Formats: sequence, C-alpha cells, structure tokens
Amino acid sequence: MLNLAAITTQLQRLKVVPVIALDHAEDILPLADTLAQNGLPVAEITFRSPAAEEAIRLLRQKRPDFLIAAGTVLTSEQVFQAKNAGADFVVTPGFNPKIVQLCQDLGLPIIPGANNPMAIEAALDMGIETVKFFPAEASGGVKMIKALLGPYSQLDIMPTGGIGMQNIKEYLAIPNVLACGGSWFVEKNLINAKNWQEIGRLTKDVVEWVNS
Repeated sequence: MLNLAAITTQLQRLKVVPVIALDHAEDILPLADTLAQNGLPVAEITFRSPAAEEAIRLLRQKRPDFLIAAGTVLTSEQVFQAKNAGADFVVTPGFNPKIVQLCQDLGLPIIPGANNPMAIEAALDMGIETVKFFPAEASGGVKMIKALLGPYSQLDIMPTGGIGMQNIKEYLAIPNVLACGGSWFVEKNLINAKNWQEIGRLTKDVVEWVNS
C-alpha cells in the first residue's frame, strides 16, 4: 500500500488529477485507459455518485497500477467502502476530525480539505500537512493560497474547484501546489456519451499545457 509520501511524489509528477463522477461503474475502465494513454494514470472517483465504490473496485482489480483517490468522502461508511474497494487514498472537501482519525487508524492516507486558517490549524494539530484547497477559485484562488502560505509554509496543497486551462498554470507555479484537481476534461456528459475520443483529446491538451 502506498504511503502519503509516495502518493504526493506521484501527484507532483502528474500535476493534474481528474475528478470523476460516474453514473455507471463499468465506464471507469475505458475512461481510465483513455486517461492513461494520454499521460494521466490517476483518478479521483467521487462518492457524489452511487457507482463510486464499484468503480474503484473495478479499477483496482483491472488496472492495478492506477493511482486511485476516493473523493468527496463524507462518512465513516464511505471510508470503509473506499478502503475495501482498494483506493490508495481518500480526499475530503472539508476537514472532519472524525474522518481524519478513522483514516489514520486504518492506515489509509487522507488529503482533507482546508481553505482557511482554522481548518489548517486543526489539520496540523493531527499531523496533516497535505491538504485539498476547495473550492479553490471561490475561496480566493491563487491569492488566498499565497496568503495562507505566509504562516503555513510547510503545507502541500491540492487545489480543486473552478480550475481550468485558463488558470491551472498560475496554481502550479506556486511551489507548494502538488497538483490541481479538475473535471472539465472528464465531464459527466462526455462519459455518459462514451466519447473517449474527445476526453482523450482534452486530456492530451491538459497534459501538454501543464508540462509546457
């Protein structure tokens, strides 16, 4: 099982994390292949959809090398579902000490959400130095992250929410930003239409852009 250091190293290299909500679990395999073929062997599969657990399980079984995050984990039950299905780590939108403690007890790496000093200090108090910054743009974006890094320079940050081609490079230019989460290249309507060609084209564009 990967530890957080190994996960953050991979995230730093990948720079972008596809944030995925699926209606049909079986769509994860062609989607994952499309992402991997275009340079992104990583997925945050969110519990916003009931298909999440099954999608994580399928992906872990069939594509063992894929880096898998379980996203939008809000309950203890979802933590167990994520772990049992084979997620490498958990991502939460906010900071819930109970969820963090449970993940720590289970040895399951977690990147919890923290977009203000209070949440960051609660995270640091529990030994967490890698956080998701959500919703990134609505929370003040690049300016806010830079301001928070004044007192909290030890943080590693994964911004998600409102990020696209127009601003992703501004986020990635901040040394403490590991990678950015985004869904604009894996939109649900494209997945439901099984438009792997378009998803592939968009993914290729993203990967080329962040590495140029």
